[in-house]
Amino acid sequence: MSAPIIAFFNNKGGVGKTSLVYHLSWMYADLGLKVLASDLDPQANLTASFLDEEKLEDFWPDGDHSKTIYGSIEPLLRGVGDIAENPYAEEIDERIHLIIGDLALSRFEDELSQQWPHCLDGKERAFRVESAFWRIMKRIIDKSSIDIALIDLGPNLGAINRSILIAADYLVVPLIPDLFSLQGLKNLGPTVREWRNGWQERLKKNPVKDLELPGGQMTPIGYVMMQHAEKMGRPVMAYRRWAERIPRVYSEEVLGKECRSMEKRENGNRLGLIKHYRSLMPMAQEAKKPIFHLLAADGAIGSHQKGVREARENFLQVALEMADRCNIAVPE
Repeated sequence: MSAPIIAFFNNKGGVGKTSLVYHLSWMYADLGLKVLASDLDPQANLTASFLDEEKLEDFWPDGDHSKTIYGSIEPLLRGVGDIAENPYAEEIDERIHLIIGDLALSRFEDELSQQWPHCLDGKERAFRVESAFWRIMKRIIDKSSIDIALIDLGPNLGAINRSILIAADYLVVPLIPDLFSLQGLKNLGPTVREWRNGWQERLKKNPVKDLELPGGQMTPIGYVMMQHAEKMGRPVMAYRRWAERIPRVYSEEVLGKECRSMEKRENGNRLGLIKHYRSLMPMAQEAKKPIFHLLAADGAIGSHQKGVREARENFLQVALEMADRCNIAVPE
């Protein structure tokens, strides 16, 4: 069985999505799983979380993107071939491989927009373009014996994200309890269903029998509530008001289910709540570590050590809940 591919997506930015993918990558590695962290956001913030600037210069030199996600799709984009035969993934740790992001990836947007309707005409190139992200990830997953793949996407409803989401088996929605997240869910849910249905229609038109394509399930498994950075400065009642509305809106807009009972309006779809570790987050970013790996040598002394322990339990709970919903066996 191939590793499940999980996309973390919200068309509302600023919800802590990249930080969540980064920390869960390390948590699953700590649990003994081999992880593929895929930075498919053209802003490449996940890559910057894993690698320092000196290392990034090795991958983003002028005119040479051969080891980034853009390098893996460039022959296809230029019309001189298909995706790279051996797409590159940086080995961050013996259990974490990273598909390196690239600002140049945004050049792929127009091509994906153009090829989407051509799939309905049974054009082989259209299917190769639309399935490029999935085929790149699958080659790395198979080659490196990956157990779980996590994808970081940009906050928009464009053609790049459509192509990424049809590559995903599961969908997780990170959000914060505010008006913008609620509106984001109302945009995201119908769009994801439209993309899923559109890909199912196109799959029937595949003209090449041996061209393996993604199933496009993108099954929603829940949302992760990210504590707002400014919660302490906002009225508690306002925070609670938005938080209480999210379960219903998620169920109705993302799952397409009407909430008739109190049970459905509760947190059955919530994977967990991630606290905002205000003083520890900058420390972790400086050390290029997840919060739960911080040591006294990194500055995590005194009361900070309690926060480090809480962060480990916090991310562990979310990781295990996700694994359970995706039927991923976690080593004892």
